Order: sequence, then C-alpha cells, then structure tokens
Amino acid sequence: MNKLRNTVVSMICALAIAVIVVFFSTGNVLSEDVTVIRFGHDAAETNERHTAVLHFQELVEEKSNGQMEVIIFPSDQLGSEAEKVESVTLNDLQMVTASAFSQYDQRIGVFELPYLFDSYEQAWEVLDGDIGREVTEPFLKDNLRILTFFENGFRHITANKAIENLDDLRGLKIRTPEFPISLSTFSALGANPTPMAFGELYMGLQQRTVDAQENPVANTLASRFNEVQDYLIMSGHQYIPMPVAISEEFWQSLTPEEQKIIEESALETAEFHRNLIVNKEEQIIDELEQSGMTVIYPDTDVFKENVEPVYEKFRKQFGQEFVDKVIEAAE
Repeated sequence: MNKLRNTVVSMICALAIAVIVVFFSTGNVLSEDVTVIRFGHDAAETNERHTAVLHFQELVEEKSNGQMEVIIFPSDQLGSEAEKVESVTLNDLQMVTASAFSQYDQRIGVFELPYLFDSYEQAWEVLDGDIGREVTEPFLKDNLRILTFFENGFRHITANKAIENLDDLRGLKIRTPEFPISLSTFSALGANPTPMAFGELYMGLQQRTVDAQENPVANTLASRFNEVQDYLIMSGHQYIPMPVAISEEFWQSLTPEEQKIIEESALETAEFHRNLIVNKEEQIIDELEQSGMTVIYPDTDVFKENVEPVYEKFRKQFGQEFVDKVIEAAE
C-alpha cells in the first residue's frame, strides 16, 4: 500500500513539475486551449491608459471566446518603460505600450518635435498614414511589431510659479523624461531640464528636488501632481504618442485568426483611447482647477520661435529629407 501511495505521489509531483516547466519556458500557454498575452504599461490604474488596456483585454477575450487571455501589469510592475520594451524584444513579455522605443530606431522620436502638431486629428492622420508605417517598419528587426498608437496627449507644464512668457521659464528646474527632444526643447526655451523616473516624480516635486514637470493633463490628475503643484500652464509644447508593440516572435507563433483578433482589438482600442482622452480633457482641466490649481494659457508664438534650433539639430540626426517630409505631412 505504501509503495502504491509513493508511486502515485511521485507521478503527481512529476506532472506538477512538467506543467511548471512548460508554463515558464513558453511564457504564453497555460493549457493547450488558452493563449496568454502578458501586457505591461507604466500608467496608474486610475489613468485612462489602463482603462484602454482593460478595453483591449475585454475585446481580445470576447473575440476569441476565451481562448486568449490578456494579463495586465500596470504601474511599471515589470520595470521601467525601457526595460519592458526590452522584455518584448526578448519575448519575455508579449505586449507593451510605452514611449521608450527610440533606443531601437531613433526616427520614431520625430513625432515629439515641439509644436509639430496643432491638433489631435492632425497627429492621428500622420500616425495612421504612410509616415507612421515608414517609421514603425524598422522595429521588426528588433522583434517589435508596432500595431498602432495609443494616445498620450499634448504635454503641458505644471509649476509652483506662474509661467506666462519665456522669462518665467528661464532657469526653471523642470523634470522631463530622458528623451533627447524633450531635453533639447526645454534647453532651447531657457529652462533647466532634469530627467527623473516617472515613479519618483511626485516625491521629487513634493521635496522640491524639481520645481516643475510637464505631462498630459490626464497624467497630472491621475498621479495627483495637483497636490504638489500650484499652476497648470497650457503650453502644448509636445505631442508624444504611445506605440503599442507585440513581440514579433510571439506574433509569428499565433494562428492567422489570432493575429486578426489582436490587430483588430488594438486598432479599436486605439480609437477608444483617443476619444476617451479628447472627450475627457476639458473635464480633467476643470477638475485640476477645482482642486486649487491656477490654469494659465500663455501666448505660445514666442515659444514656437525659440524651438527652431531643435528642428535644425534633429534634421541632422534624423535626416533633413525625412524631417521635412514629416513636417509637410503634418501641415
């Protein structure tokens, strides 16, 4: 009897180990019938970006009749944006939405040129057109298939002092992401751009390590920067889209039907997210104002004149013909 019991226990243990090995070696399959997609992003669960990823999850699972499962990792749970994008290149993570793609092909940063776009519709037309396809295709060589662009909105400044002109920006210690165009833009405007991880920003503002920051208004509200900043300056100095990428290795392992489900769901979610951001933006600004922030609408014409050196710098880096083509498409 003891021998039989020991044999049964050994078989159960062997089976359990086999299941664990299969799960962790593939990272994708929980069973023969369910394909798992691990999707990481940096936003808080209160952010509209997380709402969009939840919408993507719902679409994929509904369209696949439960044969595909999306597991979401918000709030930089799997590391920084750059680390998550790298995880997708290695197929350790299947999907990501982030803005840290320029380490694989710098030309994707062209959309970040200051005051390139005047409206959301103008930006979407360029992103969804020939320029968008030209910019995203080179990422395939790094195992990154960019499916679409989520919305990140136009970026605006918050500070603990009123900013109405260039003089008010001079010497301002402002947190920016560690993106070359962001750093160059605020240097051209006379500020002191200071890179800092997004997760450290609230404390940095609270402790006055930096005096200001710049983000879309949705991020400002979701991350409660209004608690530690007095002014919202509607500068609209940059538009930064959020590419949505999937591991090309993982993509090629899927059936054509599964690929179609993911692609359709990503495109539908991009439209959902864009509308969500635009429709809520005025409401968010009102909420920030009601929370005690003073909203300032500066004359940005002088700002636009002073960022021309940024264009000259990145014409050399991206190629003059390419940058001029993007500018023409945006007009």
